[in-house]
Order: sequence, then C-alpha cells, then structure tokens
Amino acid sequence: ARAADDLAALAAVCTAAGADEVYAATDAAEAAALLQARRLAHPAMERFAADTYPDGNGGLIIDDVAVPRGSLAVMLDGVTRIAAECDVPIGVVGHAGDGNLHPNIVIDRADPASLARGRRAFDEIMQLGLDLGGTCTGEHGVGLLKREWLAREIGPVGLRVHQAIKSALDPTGLFNPGKVL
Repeated sequence: ARAADDLAALAAVCTAAGADEVYAATDAAEAAALLQARRLAHPAMERFAADTYPDGNGGLIIDDVAVPRGSLAVMLDGVTRIAAECDVPIGVVGHAGDGNLHPNIVIDRADPASLARGRRAFDEIMQLGLDLGGTCTGEHGVGLLKREWLAREIGPVGLRVHQAIKSALDPTGLFNPGKVL
C-alpha cells in the first residue's frame, strides 16, 4: 500500500543526489517497458562494441560485482574513473536494490593493447568492489575469469572449505572440471 510513497521518496533522493533523469512506472505497461529497456542494455552494448570496432573485432568483457548499496555511488564513480584511466568505454547496468552491477568493458579483440586495457579495467573494478566491502560476483558465478579474485576474496581457509564441499558433492571431479576448485 505504501509503494507509491516509497517510489516518490526514492525519486526525490535520486533527484537530490544529482540524477539527470528518474523514471518510475505508474502502471504495469510502463513497468514492463522499463524492464524491457533494462534487458536491451546488453544487446545495445554489443552493438556499440561492433560499431566501435568493425570487422567483427568489437567485444565485451562482462563483469559482475556487488557492493553494499551504500557504496553504489562510490563504485559507479570508480568505474567512470577506471574507464578514463584505462581508455576503454564501460557501460554499467545493474540492480540497485542489491548492489549488483554489470560493467560491460568494450574492447577490440584484434588489438592486444585494447585487450590489456580491458583486462586492467576488469581487475581494477574487481579490486574496487572488494575494497568497498563487496564481492567479486553478484549472481553470475566465478568461472575461469574470476578464480584469482575469488581466492583473494575468501582467502585460503575459504578456498579449503569450498574444495571440501566440492569434494564431498563431486568426489570424482566430474562437475565443471578444471575450473575454480
């Protein structure tokens, strides 16, 4: 029953904090349109990468980092700084409600220097997220790209706990072999 008042208060906070635009759906159709716009962010970034680096060379390093909600503004400002310092475009979408962000780092896959700048940006975003009390993954898992970051985040004891759980559930090592653990 208080949703409308909560949304109005959130909009006022965003505006007071300097937001250029604030949208709040007033009905189900608008809510669906806003959700669709969010879902189109990734394809839009892929298109941007393809247009920026033609001949099939444009690519994305898709990041997934979560920070405490109170640190979102610092994290977003940090991503902006990292993009400038690394000389790579970075678009960010995310879930403000849980502090989960998805920076999309645009790279030229045919250019080793661009790949290096993209990887540097990725690593700096990971470090900033951890420095802000966050985690190296909000929802998409660790995989190969983040296994070093998981080790930094949870430390040697945490890794041993993870390995013990994996060994208990997968004693023959059939599930996702050669990945994180």
